Amino acid sequence: MAQGSSVALVTPMKDTGEVDFLAFERLIQFHIDEGTENIIVAGTTGEASTLTSKEHVEVIEYACNYSDQISIIAGTGSNSTRQTIDLSKAVEYLPIKAFLIVVPYYNKPTQRGLIEHFTIIADSLKKPIILYNVPGRTVVNMTNETIIELAKHSNIIGIKEASGDVSRLEEINLNTPDDFVLLSGDDESCMNFMLAGGHGCISVTANVAPRQMRKLCDLSVLKNDAKAKDLDNLLQPLHKAMFTESNPIPVKAALSIMGMIENNIRLPLTPHDAKLSEGLRLVLKNLKIIE
Repeated sequence: MAQGSSVALVTPMKDTGEVDFLAFERLIQFHIDEGTENIIVAGTTGEASTLTSKEHVEVIEYACNYSDQISIIAGTGSNSTRQTIDLSKAVEYLPIKAFLIVVPYYNKPTQRGLIEHFTIIADSLKKPIILYNVPGRTVVNMTNETIIELAKHSNIIGIKEASGDVSRLEEINLNTPDDFVLLSGDDESCMNFMLAGGHGCISVTANVAPRQMRKLCDLSVLKNDAKAKDLDNLLQPLHKAMFTESNPIPVKAALSIMGMIENNIRLPLTPHDAKLSEGLRLVLKNLKIIE
């Protein structure tokens, strides 16, 4: 479950600020056609932090209309344990495969706090959860010991590891169950992560290059090092371009250039810098994503 190529999907917006469900449908169909294996809805890239509770549920509900064609993973984490449980339960009846639960941000819990937070969430839900470690946003970094302890819980099935530290993977892999899924959450290092024993990638780059990211995942997981490295070298400029400003600013700009969505984003984020967008357009042209 959740292995392979997953996209951290953007949430398209109208000029009015409302969710653009017509564009959302277009994006989902794009990923079905291009071979993406899992869609992550309402995560960091999906601007979950600026969605209302009602919108959060609606976005997940809408994506689940396509659950017979592509696996849906719902981002329902927050920095409140109770709110995370309540939101997860509100959508648990839907045909989602798992919940992606981020390390609580802003309130800086201890490692013991993280263990208790994720344990009570896992105890409260029928569907499994995937941990999401992203210290660049949460400040707190889950230690290997914390991950290994949480992996003992039968309802915690994996982790999205977005620290970019591939060196920690070996210890985690050796001390967690064989079916505990290790997913890279850092595009620039995802190939190395998978070659080192990871099982897939939850990717921002996959929003604009889903077929290429699916191929990179397949090659890397199968340990076809030479071909994986060749493809990764081609994709590195795009990986870097996706993070010239805070995610999802650049990826929304890229999708707008591709004609997939309008380039709208919610405050406090603002649209991509015009000069940076010129460079982004060139990267997309070089990869033949646009003409």
